[in-house]
Amino acid sequence: MDDKELNLTEHLDELRKRLIISALAFILFFILGMVYVNEIYVFFMGNLDYKLMVLGPSDIIWIYFHIATVIAVTGTIPIAAWQIWLFVKPALKPGERKVTLAYIPALFFLFIGGLAFGYFFIFPNVMSFLIKLGNDMFTTSFTADKYFSFLINMTLPFGVAFELPLVSMFLTTLGIVNPYKLVKLRKYAYFILVIVASMISPPEFISHISVAIPLILIYEISVLLSKMVFKRMKNKNSVQDFNEEIELLNN
Repeated sequence: MDDKELNLTEHLDELRKRLIISALAFILFFILGMVYVNEIYVFFMGNLDYKLMVLGPSDIIWIYFHIATVIAVTGTIPIAAWQIWLFVKPALKPGERKVTLAYIPALFFLFIGGLAFGYFFIFPNVMSFLIKLGNDMFTTSFTADKYFSFLINMTLPFGVAFELPLVSMFLTTLGIVNPYKLVKLRKYAYFILVIVASMISPPEFISHISVAIPLILIYEISVLLSKMVFKRMKNKNSVQDFNEEIELLNN
């Protein structure tokens, strides 16, 4: 009993250590984002040829914090993934350690790819559509609060969504999920993704569809990659079982 309690305490201490390192990395990148907030702000302004409005001093702080938070989340992802890998490493087999370690840089680049997809494809198309929709009726003018809320809602979810295929491969490698479970949950996943799309996009049908379709495609890619990993693992296990049987026969 004492050994189990000691083992649990060691695991909790190790987990706390990994969480502290991840939290420190987040704070460091947050500070870095605050330092370069002006340059990042100019980049996010895109093709807007006028300055955004603020309705109060608190809006300025809100913009600073949200830009810095996006930078902090992006920079912390590979470090947090590395800390998670170090935490679960003792429980992994040598082959699993090598395979799962390769997921860490891919996790970061997929997140960046998702942000880029949302920023360069989804965001400008939805933005252009909505502006043209009311072009004859309204004078277009944006506050910084509304503009960046819309921008973050159009980009950040895709950064997370683009990691789903890699997460499904990782969990399949560990035996936590398999493609059959993902296929079984497909209709529920579609329903949830449509709800998410309606929550993060403007309240009109075209925007909902523009966001929902890529999310559903990402889920299907996750299922396909999970099938590939599952099949490869199954073939590998079959070869190992065959080799073990040959060794037993020879002995």
